[in-house]
Amino acid sequence: MTALEHPARRADGPGRPPARVPFPVVDEVSRHCLQEEEPETVHIEVHLPGTPDPDRLRAAFTEALRRHPRILMREAKGPWYRRRYEWELTAEPDTEVVTFPAPEPDALERARERALAKAPPLSASPPIRLEVVAAEPGPGTPPGEDPGAVLFLTINHTALDGPACLRVLATAAELYGGRDNSPAAPPTRTPESAGAAPPPPPDAASGWAPPARVARGAPEPSTGNGMLVAELPVPRRPKGSPFTVNDQLMVATALMLTHWNREHGARPKPLRITMPVDDRPRDATMPIGNGTRLVEVPFSAAELAHRDWTPEAIGTLLRRTSDRTRALKALDRPQLGRGAALLTAPVLPVTLRAAVTRGLRRAAAPWTSTTLLSNIGRIPYALDFGDAGRAHAVWFSAPARLPRGLTVTTASTAGRLHLALRWSKTLLSQGDGAHLRELFEHYLHATEQTVTHGTEEGPK
Repeated sequence: MTALEHPARRADGPGRPPARVPFPVVDEVSRHCLQEEEPETVHIEVHLPGTPDPDRLRAAFTEALRRHPRILMREAKGPWYRRRYEWELTAEPDTEVVTFPAPEPDALERARERALAKAPPLSASPPIRLEVVAAEPGPGTPPGEDPGAVLFLTINHTALDGPACLRVLATAAELYGGRDNSPAAPPTRTPESAGAAPPPPPDAASGWAPPARVARGAPEPSTGNGMLVAELPVPRRPKGSPFTVNDQLMVATALMLTHWNREHGARPKPLRITMPVDDRPRDATMPIGNGTRLVEVPFSAAELAHRDWTPEAIGTLLRRTSDRTRALKALDRPQLGRGAALLTAPVLPVTLRAAVTRGLRRAAAPWTSTTLLSNIGRIPYALDFGDAGRAHAVWFSAPARLPRGLTVTTASTAGRLHLALRWSKTLLSQGDGAHLRELFEHYLHATEQTVTHGTEEGPK
């Protein structure tokens, strides 16, 4: 039984204390390593063609929280010598979760900055906030016409992840609009990509060698995270390809970073890219919390050493990457590995385990993966808010603390790929982020022009 499935210890009757749930491994490790300079937030922004009614949206979202009660939680207080952190489950929110900030210039950018700079406190239930910001009129928007709204969800990642909160938002959309928001069926795979996972290729980079770091660009004179979002075409695949869009995104990320590091004079080293794997159902039974497990996809320095990436070379790298990701997804392992499970065993008081965890994190920094690629995939819900319309764009971003210092998050809605690059300001600047986006787009397009099985099957 995982900690997410642990039964809540509720004593029935008036005046009884609320239910408590022990912190899962992921939550505890995150709690040990919190930093005010770079908050562990997940940001989600959902773009709607219309503006939802404030009272109806508040009512719908509050009811959605009740229907997913595991999200109504706050950190329980306890003595320093306690052996576990615990979540205290509440019947109602402690604070007003849904707000409609007053209009201001550059409202979207200000909302993004708030999502990166300040995490909802763990002391108040639920550790999320939802801001509804008026979208900025486009060049063709007629005067007086509603340009729509953007729903900004900010999540304290110590408690929750993006897919879980998206599930709650889908429930709110169904309650608000009265229309079915059941998840769509997952995409079908070709027989080759859906078959039994092969063992990892023998030329994969060794896990014992320290991987490459993202080369320092022109950092800003401030702390915290910066972010850039972009909308791109979903990459096409040759018909019958054994690789998936996720593999194309993985290869584009690896080549983007290899190119960036070469431009900045970094010595070639193996890359390791962390990839979250989420096996939870997307319907109303989805467990709420931090439910993904992390695997690391390796790339050797030699296989990324090309300067001129031909369709043949890209096709070979995609097939190798597909073999690795399929093998890693099939592995049965704890969310953060067996070492983290041992580290969070409730043997010592949490204050002592926290000190040990932080020390080990610093010592292991050189072996931390190069970056994180979190591909949410096709958004499975319609996110239909009735009179406010269906979502036409959804962006996510994951925390980007050093030693990684850069994360890549993607999702697709309405046939478009929504990319968020997020970085530590002590490593990169806004201009660096713009260049990385250009490199990512270039290499993602290159994955469409591949040669598989000896024949050219890319789009004409």
